[in-house]
Amino acid sequence: MTSHSDSPADAADRLHAPAPVRDALHALLSAAPEASTTAIGLHRKGRRALLVRGRTAHHGGVPADAGTRFEVGSLTKTFTALLLAEQAARGELDLHDPLARHLPAGTALPPNGTVFTLTHLATHTSGLPRLPPGLLRSAAPRLLTNPYARFTTDDVLHALARTRLRAAPSTRVRYSNFGVGLLGYALTGAASLGHTSYPALLEDRVLVPFDLRDTGCTTTAPTGSTQVTGHWRRRVRPPFCIPGLAAAGALRSSARDLLTFVENLLDPASAQVPIALRAALFDVQRPRLRLPRGSGLALIWNIRPRRDGSHLYHHSGGTRGCTAFAGFNPHHGTALVALTNTAPGAGNTLIQDAYTTLLAL
Repeated sequence: MTSHSDSPADAADRLHAPAPVRDALHALLSAAPEASTTAIGLHRKGRRALLVRGRTAHHGGVPADAGTRFEVGSLTKTFTALLLAEQAARGELDLHDPLARHLPAGTALPPNGTVFTLTHLATHTSGLPRLPPGLLRSAAPRLLTNPYARFTTDDVLHALARTRLRAAPSTRVRYSNFGVGLLGYALTGAASLGHTSYPALLEDRVLVPFDLRDTGCTTTAPTGSTQVTGHWRRRVRPPFCIPGLAAAGALRSSARDLLTFVENLLDPASAQVPIALRAALFDVQRPRLRLPRGSGLALIWNIRPRRDGSHLYHHSGGTRGCTAFAGFNPHHGTALVALTNTAPGAGNTLIQDAYTTLLAL
C-alpha cells in the first residue's frame, strides 16, 4: 500500500473536485492550530488523495505521513459495529440476542432484570449510562491525562451489576461508551474460534481482510511506522489507554487506513473481502432509528439526509490528545477522514470543518 501527500490544490485536481474544495481543504488543514500535525484522506468518484502537514510532535517529532498513526477514540465504535454485523453474517450471533447470552459465565446483570440486546448497544438505546459506575472515582487522579487507564475488564463487568439504567431499552438514545465497551465482550464471547480478546478478534475479522497495517489497539506503533504524540493545549499527553472498554475507543489508525476503511463502505459490492465481511458492509449502513429532523442511526454510524435524497454517514472521535472524523456518502461516491494530534476543545474545529469539506466534495 503506497503513501503520498498532496497539497490542497493537487488534491482538488486529483479528485477533479470543484474550486470550493480547495478552500475547504486549506481551512481543514488549519482547523486545529494547537496540533503539530493534521492528516486528511479524501475519496471522490473512484479517486483518492492524502494530505499531511506537520510533524508527529511539537518537540522532537519526525515528519508525519499518510501512514502515521493517531488515536481515533470513538471512531473505534464504527469498527466494532462492523465486527458485530460480520459475526451476525457468520451466524455466530443474532443482532437481537440479549447481551447476557454472550458475556462470561457468572457475570451479574443490572438488578432490575431489564433485558437489552446487542442492537440496543450498537444504537445507544440500551439505557446504560455513558460511563460505568465507579469509573469517575477511579479516573479522578488522571481525569485530564488518562482517565480510563486503570479501569480493567473485571471493573467493567462488576460495574454492570451496580448499574441503574437511565431509560428503558428502545425508548431513548443515550450515547454510552459503557454500552459499546460491553458489546466488545459479547462479540468476543460469541466468536466461534475462541478469540480471547476484542483486539485479536478485530484484527482477524476486519483489519487483516482490509489490509489495514497501521491500525490496531496497541499503544506503540509497529516497527517502521510512526505515531503522533497527543497534545492538549500544546502540552504532551501520555498514550491513551482504555483497557476495560477497548471496543469503545482503543484503536489507533492512519489517514491511509481510515480512508481504505470508508472506501469499502462506499462500495461494498466491490470489496475484495470474505463473504461475511462484505455482507456486514451493507448491513452496518442499514438505518435502524429515525431521529428528529430526519436524521437517523445505523449501527453506530450517524445518518444525515441530504436534499438530493442521498444520505451522509459520519462519526467522530476524541481522546485526551487527538481528534478524528470519518464520513462518507455512498450515492455521491465521496468520503473524507481527518486526524489531528490535539484534543477536542475550544479552538479545534476539525470535526466541523471536516463535515463541511465532505459536503463540498
